[in-house]
Amino acid sequence: MASPVPPRLLIATNNQGKLHEYRSLLSDVPFTLVSPAELGLDIAVAETGTTFEENARLKALALADACGLLTLADDSGLEVDALGGAPGVYSARYAGEHATDRERISLLLERLRGIPEDKRTARFVCVIAIAAPDGKVALFRGECTGTIAGEPKGSGGFGYDPVFYLPELGRTMAELSPGEKNRLSHRARAAAKAREYLKSLRPEG
Repeated sequence: MASPVPPRLLIATNNQGKLHEYRSLLSDVPFTLVSPAELGLDIAVAETGTTFEENARLKALALADACGLLTLADDSGLEVDALGGAPGVYSARYAGEHATDRERISLLLERLRGIPEDKRTARFVCVIAIAAPDGKVALFRGECTGTIAGEPKGSGGFGYDPVFYLPELGRTMAELSPGEKNRLSHRARAAAKAREYLKSLRPEG
């Protein structure tokens, strides 16, 4: 007798870096992970929230409603203490709507010019929202603390990883192996909580 086909879980991003991480972080959940592109969905959700929780909820609910599938969305970003918590929820749009990672990093370092090392503390934050088509939402938060390096180092990861320095390891996030990052990152910590929730569900169909 053929094994039942696992139900699908939509990961609400087409960012290939994020998708790759989630496929690794959620490899043992009782769902088949799919992306909007795989379903032919092209829905832009306005991130009008002022917190990571609000934006993650908005995205998860919009996509769950559009496709009728359990949907996982996240909102994540970098909070720098010397900048009053900026760029925060605006991390992806910090240097403009269509800026590259390099341009965002360049602007961040420019705004931190002259700030001493011990004042460059920061944290990566990730909030995962898992929404059902009926409107039920569960939220999971993960954080990773570090400092902002004076210059980019490393070729792994994406986003602000090359300047996010982890003092206890003596390396930036971009210098970690995928396995190390998937144990330590903000997304990994939020996903660990989300994974247990997903395993507790009794998927149907």
